Amino acid sequence: MEQTTCCVVGGGPAGMVLGLLLARAGVAVTVLEKHGDFLRDFRGDTVHPSTLALLDDLGLAERFSRLPQRRVDTVQLPLGAEGSLITVSDINVLPGPYNYVAMVPQWDLLDLLADEARKEPSFSLRMNTEATSFLLEHGRVTGVRYRTQDGRTGEVRATLTVACDGRGSLARSRPELGLQEFTCPMDAWWFRLPRREGDPQGLVGGAGDRILTALIDRGEYWQCAVLIPKGTDAERRAAGLDRFMAEFSGAVPWLADRTDALRSWDEVKMLDVRLDRLRRWHRPGLLCIGDAAHAMSPVFGIGINLAVEDAVAAARYLVEPLRRGAVGVKDVRGVQRRRWATTAATQALQRIAHARVIAPVFAGRPPLGNARRAERVGDLLTTSPWVKRVPAYFIGYGALRERPPAASVR
Repeated sequence: MEQTTCCVVGGGPAGMVLGLLLARAGVAVTVLEKHGDFLRDFRGDTVHPSTLALLDDLGLAERFSRLPQRRVDTVQLPLGAEGSLITVSDINVLPGPYNYVAMVPQWDLLDLLADEARKEPSFSLRMNTEATSFLLEHGRVTGVRYRTQDGRTGEVRATLTVACDGRGSLARSRPELGLQEFTCPMDAWWFRLPRREGDPQGLVGGAGDRILTALIDRGEYWQCAVLIPKGTDAERRAAGLDRFMAEFSGAVPWLADRTDALRSWDEVKMLDVRLDRLRRWHRPGLLCIGDAAHAMSPVFGIGINLAVEDAVAAARYLVEPLRRGAVGVKDVRGVQRRRWATTAATQALQRIAHARVIAPVFAGRPPLGNARRAERVGDLLTTSPWVKRVPAYFIGYGALRERPPAASVR
């Protein structure tokens, strides 16, 4: 049996940010990560302006700038005449210096956060260690049981346990937290294609016959996402790769000359898209944040941003109670109250996008009701500077910007 003040389950962006912030404030933190490293492809590689500003506050901006990265500052969608691309969001309109999205492999960001957190004597990162169940005493969560990759088992007791272990979180099995699920019309395929000089830049969307695409400029290649109707993965794979590439080329014809670079279905990874949230993110001794509390759709690409902002808010609310060694229900409830409106509003916008854009395209109808309406929306976004700021700020900072606790700032 081991003892700590805060046990963080999951070493993703939310877990590592929370662990670093708490450790810098002098709180004893143990982070449990079930994998042996952070090397997983097609994760959220977007580092938004809010996270860039956080890294600056923590004195990590210079180290982060040395990581291999690509800067994205525009979002282009096929809303013009005959589906031509127009810029609907230009993050450059935000005040600097962080008026762009940095595309950085998530494992590089997590390694940076882990290396910095290890400098704190109160921080411990346990890789290859999976939380298997909660410890409960008199209705309160008092830590977790764990199993290591080599089969050893043990317990970590903690004043507070924070679930940052994503959509498959151990905490989601707790019936008292009340998982609320929303209809989601799509799943997503991820793969890579070469990028060439003269291609568009930034984040580029495309639409074809019952297909939607999102392409992320990674410099030497495009990180490609294709939205497909939910539950059709096996059926579409059975139809053959050539048929899929023909459909894809119809959505983004300027990429048609390099689709042969995708040689096998093994290179296409499927993401089961979900949209849900817990009605309660907490119970005595337990708090859920990030995807453990609210699984987000890939629409707008801000799930990682929300998870990091959850961690920053949680650190600010919990530093003092954790220092005292007594975290009450009102403390963890305060984190949910702070982040609830932002989460609900973001998911509401995603649900509107699902219903008004994605579902119609899958049904063979124009998005937003008709093509002319889509063009008018595109015209508004390109001609009104104030309207352009709204999607730029939302992508950059979300609906509510969070500040780290003063004790964590360097």
